[in-house]
Amino acid sequence: MLVISDLSIRLAGRLLIDQSSVQITPGSRVGLVGRNGTGKSTLFKVIRAELAAEHGSVTLPPRWSIGSLAQEAPNGPESLISVVLQADLERDALLTEAETATDPHRIAEIQTRLVDIDAHSAPSRAAAILSGLGFSAADQLRPCAEFSGGWRMRVALAATLFAAPDLLLLDEPTNYLDLEGTLWLEDHLAHYPRTVIVISHDRDLLESSVDQILHLERGRLTLYKGSYSSFEEQRAARELLDAKAVKRQEAERARLQAFVDRFKAKASKARQAQSRVKMLERLKPIAALVTEDVREISFPAPEKILSPPIIAVDNASVGYDPASPVLSRVTLRIDNDDRIALLGANGNGKSTLVKLLAGRLAPFSGRVTRADKLSIAYFAQHQLDELNEDASAYDHVRKLMGDAPEAKVRARAGAIGFSGKAADTKAGKLSGGEKARLLLGLATFFGPNMIILDEPTNHLDIDSRGALAEAINEFPGAVIMVSHDRYLIEACADRLWIVADRTVTDYDGDLDEYRRLVLSTRNAEAPRERSAPAEKPQRARSDNRGSLKKRIAEAEAEIARVSEIITKIDTALALPDIFTRDPKQAAQLSKARANAADALARAEEQWLEASTQFDEAAG
Repeated sequence: MLVISDLSIRLAGRLLIDQSSVQITPGSRVGLVGRNGTGKSTLFKVIRAELAAEHGSVTLPPRWSIGSLAQEAPNGPESLISVVLQADLERDALLTEAETATDPHRIAEIQTRLVDIDAHSAPSRAAAILSGLGFSAADQLRPCAEFSGGWRMRVALAATLFAAPDLLLLDEPTNYLDLEGTLWLEDHLAHYPRTVIVISHDRDLLESSVDQILHLERGRLTLYKGSYSSFEEQRAARELLDAKAVKRQEAERARLQAFVDRFKAKASKARQAQSRVKMLERLKPIAALVTEDVREISFPAPEKILSPPIIAVDNASVGYDPASPVLSRVTLRIDNDDRIALLGANGNGKSTLVKLLAGRLAPFSGRVTRADKLSIAYFAQHQLDELNEDASAYDHVRKLMGDAPEAKVRARAGAIGFSGKAADTKAGKLSGGEKARLLLGLATFFGPNMIILDEPTNHLDIDSRGALAEAINEFPGAVIMVSHDRYLIEACADRLWIVADRTVTDYDGDLDEYRRLVLSTRNAEAPRERSAPAEKPQRARSDNRGSLKKRIAEAEAEIARVSEIITKIDTALALPDIFTRDPKQAAQLSKARANAADALARAEEQWLEASTQFDEAAG
């Protein structure tokens, strides 16, 4: 059991958690929620013993392993599958020792333990996790260094999940995922066999993957049983009771104070008045309900509604190399009030489509027709890094308003959520959510006809995501969304487009159907090949042969390794008195040999499959 006792945490002079106690039973799946900046990530650091608490303690069961996402993504020559397999430190150490062990007793111990931890199925388990997070079989054999930072963070997440620690701590894991990866992760966490605590602002993940909600608010930790919707209901009821209690106490205070004020000067009532004063002193104040209203998000309306369609694409192909376009045969239409969400795994061409619609990429063939004077606002998460860190929100707005009076500039800064002193805070000191709000305000500053939102929710808390959904629904123009946040899509989108197989198609189903489709595909024993996680031209046949050649070499190495283990076990079993002297050890060795034989058969099958594909490719 994870026990948090009377815990107080102070960081940079600010009290984040104040004398809170919580008990989390083994096997619980807990969603840790709260506004940005309340101390959720800091609590994780205390649990991991990376930060000392000011008061109280965090106690874990003896020998519990703790796993969390690495701060830095792996970046080396090792293949993705190798990086993930190495995350199981015990298995890795046992396999290394098995290669050099000569003592029959130690060989038996090693092989028995490998059987206990199901070591021989580890490659398939690691491959399944990588597949679920969007890596094809070919991708899994490529070096980490070939992938971008976001994709390497997925590898780090895969390694953490594969290690299956007793306590899994995940801090906003969906920030690195597309919708398809998020759907798979929701399902994986819902079946995680040990204890997990996940910090998330994703409503659907919290609804489907956890069975308890740990709420951090005003320095207090409160544990609620049930999913996120159940938490909201319980919290609303609790706040209503708190509000009534506050009201009753205020009335009692007023009654006592009125008696004191009325009779304190009368000698006959002095003792009774003094008694009421003591009663007032003993009446501890109930924490008043603090309404933490979220600042609204709004998008200015376009000056003029354009004649539909505002964009029409006819049989277009687009990409970065005319010889191998990312998307082909694209025909679509966007009208004034469309709310369209783009589905499809990262790397299938969503960003390419967005750039085509925004006019940042010209088609290689076909035609793109845009309405006259069409204005498009474009928001993408990577643009957060493009803000001038030394400039304030006021400075950024001033740059767009020229010589406008200061009062107007400050009024406009306030309209996008930066009023008063907040307008003068440098961008470098803003939180991720505040930067996202600023960038949304700047991108839509002049009232566009269409807004393109590429992962707009990554740094927004749950309430701010709700405010964004309201802003999208109230905006009179068109909106194109790329998001892993299922709640945002369901709340706003009325059309779904799938970007896959190098084209764009309408999807007639809903997100529940799409979720089933994604999970059935990614959880299949042999997931079909998917495009590489980068919008690059298709690899030449020689590259494919190189990948197959690498698979053949790895299979051959596995065959040699397992064959050597079998030889050592056979040597131990050949001892003349092994079955009479130590029948238990003999049985363990026999079981270990059977498992090794199964592993050898699998490796030989993989070698045969890769060799056949290599010969066909050489054709």
